[in-house]
Amino acid sequence: MNREITNQNLHLLLPAKISLFAKIYAAEKGGTLLDALRAFYKSDTYKELEQEETKLWHYGPVALYEEYMEKTNRKHHKINLP
Repeated sequence: MNREITNQNLHLLLPAKISLFAKIYAAEKGGTLLDALRAFYKSDTYKELEQEETKLWHYGPVALYEEYMEKTNRKHHKINLP
């Protein structure tokens, strides 16, 4: 049996991690689990998570939440220079 994680089988690991992320997000930010899922699936963090080579799939839900928040905060605090 091949136990290597690839882009072809990575999707099998994601639902559990994402659902736990959503619980953390909803508890911290308020709102519903559906709101949390929508926010995550639209995020850069999710785009990176679904790519095996980023190795974000190693992260647990707390680390994913922290990564998401860090990227979100950076995105909102960019300074637009002329």
